[in-house]
Amino acid sequence: MNNLAYIEWNIDPAIVKGLSIGYYNLLFTGGLGLCAYIIKKIFDKENIPESTYWTLFYFCFGGIVLGARLGHCLFYEPAYYLHHPLEMILPVSFRSGELEFGYRGLASHGGTIGLMIALFLFGRKTGMSVIKTLDYIAIVAPLGACFIRTGNLMNSEIIGKETDVPWAFIFERVDMLPRHPAQLYEAIAYLIFFFLMVYLYKRRRDAIQSGFLFGLVLTLIFSFRFLVEFLKERQVDFENDMYLDMGQLLSLPFILTGLFFMFIYKQRIYNCPGK
Repeated sequence: MNNLAYIEWNIDPAIVKGLSIGYYNLLFTGGLGLCAYIIKKIFDKENIPESTYWTLFYFCFGGIVLGARLGHCLFYEPAYYLHHPLEMILPVSFRSGELEFGYRGLASHGGTIGLMIALFLFGRKTGMSVIKTLDYIAIVAPLGACFIRTGNLMNSEIIGKETDVPWAFIFERVDMLPRHPAQLYEAIAYLIFFFLMVYLYKRRRDAIQSGFLFGLVLTLIFSFRFLVEFLKERQVDFENDMYLDMGQLLSLPFILTGLFFMFIYKQRIYNCPGK
């Protein structure tokens, strides 16, 4: 295979040097901002009060960031972060010997758990249906995931295994081997899932039961995540002796939860006495 066909990738992840303001943080916050804007439009369409929207925004933002951060620290690097607990929460790091700003690790599984906890608390506070709110969040969740994986691409992290496919990326900040652009695979898939969710909301929302969109997005995202992990390099050393890596093991409960809400949740409601 002609190496000229490969894509040489050597993007500097820092936009502003010295402050460590990078593409990842910009895409992470930008993606959340765009998702929040779309949710606001949905709430306006559904005649949900603006005060309820802002309550949801603060709960979700806190749940996603806190959950994603703690998920990375506890699932992937517990030995380091249990000895540096402040770095779990504060967006700073001294790992390189110098003060660096910005989070250096966020886990999608932890972010999803944090979001679900936040939505439960939001429902308790506002009285709004948690399942209905989950369906709204499900519409934009793939878009946020797309932005995050694009940030990983800009950082040359979560790289794929060596390959000879003509669209392989050479991540020069890692090595000179052609690799699967696994981050790009995920970003494209999640963008497609987003357009599917928008279509279902606009065209089919009256024909599907409550909880279906939430179940569908969990099943799609984490099933794809499970499969694409086979094309990725292991992220931490302890995964080297595992057949399924941590990302795949953590994806399985979300896939099962998604299938439950797609195919069983409605039946359980209708089988309850008095329903």
